[in-house]
Amino acid sequence: MRTSSTIRSAVRGLAFGAGLTASAYACWVAMAWRGYGHPARPEDPDEQDALLDRFMPAYDVAERHRIAVAAPPAVTLEAAREMHLFDLPVARTIFRAREIVLGSAPDDEDRPKGLLAMTQSIGWRILAETPGREIVVGAVTKPWEPNPVFRGVDPGAFAAFDEPDYVKIVWTLRADPDGPEGSVFRTETRAVATDVEAALKFRRYWAFLSAGIILIRQASLRPLKRDAERRARSHAAATAATP
Repeated sequence: MRTSSTIRSAVRGLAFGAGLTASAYACWVAMAWRGYGHPARPEDPDEQDALLDRFMPAYDVAERHRIAVAAPPAVTLEAAREMHLFDLPVARTIFRAREIVLGSAPDDEDRPKGLLAMTQSIGWRILAETPGREIVVGAVTKPWEPNPVFRGVDPGAFAAFDEPDYVKIVWTLRADPDGPEGSVFRTETRAVATDVEAALKFRRYWAFLSAGIILIRQASLRPLKRDAERRARSHAAATAATP
């Protein structure tokens, strides 16, 4: 009897937890749907990005994340561009969930592990770079497709690109100085649809799948911080050991 009661309690607990999760997700979808086309603009001057504005001054959605790092900007940026995104369990889980939901075929290509090299291998293109400080990456795509193709566009033509039924996406890896030996790592993603039809498709996609995209961004910050700070300590130790 006691075992049956315990099982029933556990099942009720799981059902209650699943209900809460479903309710929270439904609230997120509704908020993302309503917020589409009305992205928050950065009020803090430190959050503004003139380099990114060159390629997408107006956008439908935007996500910004930041973390303080005890490492110089160049070291932090190096760690960001070489980050192994798929080493994060949450990233693997979310991409697998996307494959199931959209019926995507898994990517069996042997891709580079570093974030920047990996994204370039699937079509993303570096649009601009400030050495040791910032990299702006962009592509055009149809993200609602099961297996979207990322198409690089020449930096000089990216801002004016307006072929119908596409979404333009730009994102940054950026490290700003913070004191003599520290930095603030920032990443920002912006997206804009090229026409009304694309906007309707992308709005649905963003409402239902943006939670996973944002979760990956957030989950990557602390591993990046640890790696950058480890690199900084190694560089400092090597410098101290040099006669």
